[in-house]
Amino acid sequence: MRFFTGLGVLLLLGVGGAGAMWWLWGRDLPSVQDLDVLELSGKTRVYDRNGALVGTLTPSLSSGQSVNRDLLKLGEISPWLQKAIVTSEDRRFYKHHGVDYIGIARGLLKGMLKNDLEGGSSITQQVVKNTLLADLHSARTPERKFKEALLAYQLERSFNKDQILNAYLNVIYWGDGGRSDIIGAGTAAQAYFRKSASDLNLAESVYLTTLVPAPNERYKDFKAYRPLMKDLLGRMVEDGRITQAEADAAWRTPIYPAGWRIGWNSDGTVRAAVLERPGRLQENMPPPPVQTAFHYLQAVEKELIPKLGRKALFGGGKVYTALDLQAQQASEQASLNARLPDGATLGLALVSPKNGEVLALVGQKLTGGRPGDWNNATQAQRQVGSSIKPLLYTLALSKGWKQSDTVLDAPLAGDYQPQNYDGRWTGRYVTMRYALDHSLNLPTVRIAQEVGVNAFEDKLRELGLTPPPDAGLSLSIGTLEASPLQMAAAYAAFANGGIYYAPTLVRKVEDDRGRTLYQRPAPQGKRVWDARAAWLGLDMIRGVVNDLTEYQGGLATRAQIPGWDVGGKTGTTNDVKDLWFAGVTPTVAGAVWVGKQAGGALPNWAYSGEIPTPVWQQAVAGALAGQPHQTFAEPGGITYRVVRQVEMAFRQEEADQEPVARDGSGDSSGGGFFGRRHPQPAPVPVPAPEPQPGPLTEAPTQEVPDQAAPDQPVPDPQGPLDTVPAEPVPSEPSSPQDTSPQDPYGAPQEGSVPQDGAEDTFTPAPPEAPPGDLVPQASPAEPQPVPDPSQPGSGDLPLPPDGFWQNGGDPNSAGTSAPPTF
Repeated sequence: MRFFTGLGVLLLLGVGGAGAMWWLWGRDLPSVQDLDVLELSGKTRVYDRNGALVGTLTPSLSSGQSVNRDLLKLGEISPWLQKAIVTSEDRRFYKHHGVDYIGIARGLLKGMLKNDLEGGSSITQQVVKNTLLADLHSARTPERKFKEALLAYQLERSFNKDQILNAYLNVIYWGDGGRSDIIGAGTAAQAYFRKSASDLNLAESVYLTTLVPAPNERYKDFKAYRPLMKDLLGRMVEDGRITQAEADAAWRTPIYPAGWRIGWNSDGTVRAAVLERPGRLQENMPPPPVQTAFHYLQAVEKELIPKLGRKALFGGGKVYTALDLQAQQASEQASLNARLPDGATLGLALVSPKNGEVLALVGQKLTGGRPGDWNNATQAQRQVGSSIKPLLYTLALSKGWKQSDTVLDAPLAGDYQPQNYDGRWTGRYVTMRYALDHSLNLPTVRIAQEVGVNAFEDKLRELGLTPPPDAGLSLSIGTLEASPLQMAAAYAAFANGGIYYAPTLVRKVEDDRGRTLYQRPAPQGKRVWDARAAWLGLDMIRGVVNDLTEYQGGLATRAQIPGWDVGGKTGTTNDVKDLWFAGVTPTVAGAVWVGKQAGGALPNWAYSGEIPTPVWQQAVAGALAGQPHQTFAEPGGITYRVVRQVEMAFRQEEADQEPVARDGSGDSSGGGFFGRRHPQPAPVPVPAPEPQPGPLTEAPTQEVPDQAAPDQPVPDPQGPLDTVPAEPVPSEPSSPQDTSPQDPYGAPQEGSVPQDGAEDTFTPAPPEAPPGDLVPQASPAEPQPVPDPSQPGSGDLPLPPDGFWQNGGDPNSAGTSAPPTF
């Protein structure tokens, strides 16, 4: 009785568990009918916003991150290959109903007894995994296995075995072909034997089949894996798929895979085998035709498949998109021309600020051939670094701050210890405008302290971005992950008066008879900034591009487009893993990311102002070519004042108000001479031991002159200037011989006591950031020779005061001699 009670409990638990898994994972499954694309032959034509033909959409099947766009019917594939694949991969393929429980049990038993783990997935399950569940990749998770089993059963009910086998033969990964993966039987036959899949003989088919579990490894050692062919031929005889005579003949048939020189004996044994030219695999694969807007069309597929299904999408109709062919071609040319570090690629997206329509997408560094299938413009999620800062500064402006308000540039109290990009600070209050122009981290984090991280997270979500959980203050300097398309859409709100539009690609879809299958609703914008706050934020990012010359260390001077207003911001993350530029013009907003596809550091000479910024400039300038000039639409209630030699925008009612000093505590004071007479108390850090080189120490740079152009008079840094305390302004030597030490900030030298009315200054060495803190880097000044204080006349820039260098006076010692990064 107890036995039956226990059995009943187990059954109830099993049913309950299955129900729970269905509730979690089984209600939102893709349709197995999507795999009927193998039977479709129509090509859907795609047009741009002006009615120009861009290209076609053809049926395709994915295999992980690669896609086969040259699908074969089963009759176009050698029957020998079909038989070999079934025997090798799923001997009970024609007997089970999607999941082979006997095969799974056999694989588990073999793994336990012989320590030889054997996969138990059926061909049907592998089709599901590589197509319908490609987004889950190959993770061995309960969710994937549960969905895989359910969809395998559905697939068996909807398609016959030959159709499923056909799909499998079109998605098998057969190795690395150099410029692209070898996917599907047709590509494999060409790569390895320079023949069509229908012409493969039994010996060649068996060889290709033995490669499937590990093609890159097995291809490189012909003799070691040759016995696998004999074993497979024997199993095919056991299964009745070939005769013994056919197996013997196949064993004695000489084969010559691409790149191999092989000497054969008459009995089928190998005398010698040398891999002479592995590059022949790539040579044998004909380069696919280069298609304009490859990644744009790919993104169109991803947008429309959930709406229409594959059968309707690939049925031969017409798709009308938001793409601007001129902008797309300019973006592709910019990608072709891009000079990137070795191993780097890029993603680029342009959108219309008017309604969020996507004008252009480039998902890879183009080289002239067919690009990779991974689309960095839409799929990549990369940390954005300092390109996030304008969004925080605009949030502060929307809460009543002014560009002339000042923020303390000094280390923070507490455990979180970010640093400025050069590891130095002034100990003074600098204007918001100056802090953004120079991409200073310390004032930025203090702004986030005062504005509130939660409020910033809410604003980012309104802008279509997803803040990471528990990012804290590091969010303010770039730990957010986003795609170039997301950043372009977020920045577009600067150019249109504060409206966010979710990006869209497709306007309308018609079938092959002209009937409308899909009509996009009119874009509905959401106000995220009031019009004046958006204008103030725009004015600040225009300053990043235009306030400083290249000589003065301007971070984004290479974004300037003659005849057009441009605003934008660079960004770089720790260890120079990600380089960004996001920017706007009156009619185009865009973002460019540069980095390594699989992650990893770029060279320390790679600057965001020099690598992604020119790509953005060329793409946007090409998109604007021939257009009538337009300007940003300034809202009412805006006026301007010159503050510290920089013209800044203000709300009219605030233009003549005193600037406010802020240190992140929320307890701010005003007054024209607050910085001199009543400064907010800055934390005085305890001098730390000499820092060791590490990933958290930003590379140093030379002193950056203030916004004044080189030929403008430099104001006395100790005197008042437009009622705002002077910011750091290094004075230039009067002649190459004039190299006497000067304090570029007008600060008391270390150890001196500030006199009454003098501005308090803190110049001790900053403490080292604790291990593990992420300090996204700001964007760089143009690299200049760094003067050595120990060598008079060694540099063109004024010498810093004692204690200003991170290492206590030697700019060439460890931790400070690397080129600056932003």
